Amino acid sequence: MATAKKVAPKAAKKVTAPAKKVAVKAPAKKAPVSKTAKAIERLTANIAKLTERKNKLGAEITALRDQRTALKAAPVATAPKAAAPAKKAKPAAKK
Repeated sequence: MATAKKVAPKAAKKVTAPAKKVAVKAPAKKAPVSKTAKAIERLTANIAKLTERKNKLGAEITALRDQRTALKAAPVATAPKAAAPAKKAKPAAKK
């Protein structure tokens, strides 16, 4: 009987801790979402952000164009042109 294995000591070590009854809460089940659906969701969010940015820049460009148009029109209507200073006559060349 030299070849018989001793199983009892190992089994005794495993049972040393008293068994506790712990209520294990099951994790909340989420609807299974595919990788493709997640990627589409991420891309849709990025597109929304970029569209918002594009619209904001477009509005700013429009405002600047309007401002430029107003500045071009304002000097003509409000301020008269100042007369150019008279040029000095060149002395006649000696002959």
